Amino acid sequence: MGRIQLLLPEVSNKIAAGEVVERPASVVKELLENALDAGASRVAIALVDAGKTLIRVTDNGEGIHPQDLELALAAHATSKIRSAEDLFGVETNGFRGEALASIASVSRVRLVSKRAQDPHAGEVTSDGGKQGPSRACAAQDGTTIEVRDLFFNLPARRKWLKSDSTEFSHTLDLVQAIALANPEVALRLSHGERLAFDLPAQSQSERLMALFGDLFAEGMLELHEHEPYAALDGFLAPPGTHKPNSRGLQLYVNRRPIRDRALMQAVMLAYREFLPPGRFPVAYLFLRVDPATVDVNVHPAKTEVRFLEHNRLFALIKSAITERLIGSGVLPRLSFARPAPAQGFGPQARPDSPYEPVGELTSAPPGQMFSADAL
Repeated sequence: MGRIQLLLPEVSNKIAAGEVVERPASVVKELLENALDAGASRVAIALVDAGKTLIRVTDNGEGIHPQDLELALAAHATSKIRSAEDLFGVETNGFRGEALASIASVSRVRLVSKRAQDPHAGEVTSDGGKQGPSRACAAQDGTTIEVRDLFFNLPARRKWLKSDSTEFSHTLDLVQAIALANPEVALRLSHGERLAFDLPAQSQSERLMALFGDLFAEGMLELHEHEPYAALDGFLAPPGTHKPNSRGLQLYVNRRPIRDRALMQAVMLAYREFLPPGRFPVAYLFLRVDPATVDVNVHPAKTEVRFLEHNRLFALIKSAITERLIGSGVLPRLSFARPAPAQGFGPQARPDSPYEPVGELTSAPPGQMFSADAL
């Protein structure tokens, strides 16, 4: 074993890229989150070859100070936190200062940005982590970042990428998830000559219908529960709409899409009595909590978090969904009927007896799950 030594920056950045940059969708996520953190009201994303050849993200956000352009692609450089204490109250999408440096180390990057008060834009480029000096250029207010030839210097990683259709599907899912949490931002996504969607600024329910309206063809149930420790807003499909997987089940915390198995289990328990075995509900849930009560610094992907009030959030989700489903009047109602006894055995039913098999599923009135009217 050799002597211990510090790794060169280009080596450490490539190691970090292994966690941050898994595929083109990972790059799009980081760039889109930066645009949102910059206060953009309009973001356009353009891909070529599903992002393998080109990813371009353009926003009309506040832009980058000309003197900060070269720092923007440096490791552990960020405008979003200043001290360790800031990690316990993160309100932005990004904060680690790793993403752009990691992306730049495995691609060819061009960053152009202009603030409204500056006379001209600034531009900086990087080729596999080798960064050039910044220079002045002409551009609109906001920021445009181009990422070309992803993993050109990591052939094994590039070979691991799937087909264009598969990679674009990952990006589409991710952009839709972020778009749903930020309906006030106009968002456009294109792949080559094909336009995936072009969404205007909308309300939450309008954005949901624009992206996933087919899942709510049978109706939409809204829930809004506010407690001192959390606020929960949700959009549920009736129990008659369900899927073979959990792709229609999404949870957000302070607009951040997250994965939390325990809170997902709370949703499943609320639906447990109303879905066939092995099926999953369609539900989009938005939690708002005090940033000081949630730790988002768990994994570089920032999709795993830790809650201070986890048990209370579990109970809130389960009870709110259960009450909304029961009170909606859309749950299946089972009507039971007593079969008439056979001829010659026991008393006969009157001609007007209601005892006849029913068996169909109908809508129950609010607050009622089963009916035994025929008994």
